[in-house]
Amino acid sequence: MSLPNMSASMVARATVRAVSKRKILATRAALTLTPSAVNRIRTLLEDKPEYIGVKVGVRTRGCNGMTYTLDFTKQKEKADEEVLQDGVRVFIEKKAQLTLLGTEMDFVESKLSSEFVFNNPNIKGTCGCGESFNI
Repeated sequence: MSLPNMSASMVARATVRAVSKRKILATRAALTLTPSAVNRIRTLLEDKPEYIGVKVGVRTRGCNGMTYTLDFTKQKEKADEEVLQDGVRVFIEKKAQLTLLGTEMDFVESKLSSEFVFNNPNIKGTCGCGESFNI
């Protein structure tokens, strides 16, 4: 299944949610994926054998400061953190690593949209639409 009108490097749009009153538990992975996120990434990569996974980055954007980016990747960069879960590989750019500690990556579908959602306990605030955040 391909996404219409998207560049080859962009996977999908993502939303950020601040999670309150959630303890950060020590885990082996910097980021955990829900079964829904694992299945969606697997589906996106099915017909793209040249890519080894997806890369999560962060950039300055929006009314609250930063936003996450998701792109297909062909290789692991030296400073990337690799998360391998249920056969799916997610790479985290160095600049995004500290902002993602303890975060759960989910994929949510409704009648009006489908998107990856980052449930992040580190976020201090988000904009009204949920696309940008600050730490």
